[in-house]
Amino acid sequence: MPPSHVSPLPPHLLDRARALAVPGHRRILGLAGAPGSGKSTLAARLVDAMEGLAALVPMDGFHLAQSELVRLGRAHRKGAPETFDATGYAALLGRLRRPAPGATVYAPAFDRTLEDPVAGSIPVGPDVPLVVTEGNYLLHDEGDWAYIRPFLDEVWFLELDNEVRVRRLVDRHVRHGKERSYAERWVRDSDEPNARLIGRGRDRADLVVPMA
Repeated sequence: MPPSHVSPLPPHLLDRARALAVPGHRRILGLAGAPGSGKSTLAARLVDAMEGLAALVPMDGFHLAQSELVRLGRAHRKGAPETFDATGYAALLGRLRRPAPGATVYAPAFDRTLEDPVAGSIPVGPDVPLVVTEGNYLLHDEGDWAYIRPFLDEVWFLELDNEVRVRRLVDRHVRHGKERSYAERWVRDSDEPNARLIGRGRDRADLVVPMA
């Protein structure tokens, strides 16, 4: 069940996603936006409403492992562009866009209990016409992230009032085990600088979706 603050799924968004799901033609829809803007919730609800015509492959499966972030000295920046395997994500999108005949493609997922990615977690069968992927940096155009956008047939940018988004983001960190004071500092010092960077890609989206 979606969170209580989630409004009904707008019919025009479902219609737009269904228009992409043409049997025999694999397409990829991306949902981008700042942390806490509702990407994972909307993506899951869209895929559920598509009744087998879509699969969800989040970008979060391409977080670098915590041990690697520590080795690189980036653990304090977890969630920033340089803490993901952007080329690996691009390679997976390429496989999803043009799967081998009859092949199931396996994607990684991010386990919030482990705080690490887990390989081979998400199967995408050959007959699924639409892949929905969601993440912060789908519209980011610097470095290896520039390889992502060409694989996506459409990208929607989700936009939520900043005050509401930050409050929900802090609450989410607390639900996942962080002390509230730590969560507030993390959002201020890490998530919000990332949000400003993500916002620069807004104008490259095919659709801007106001969230509530």
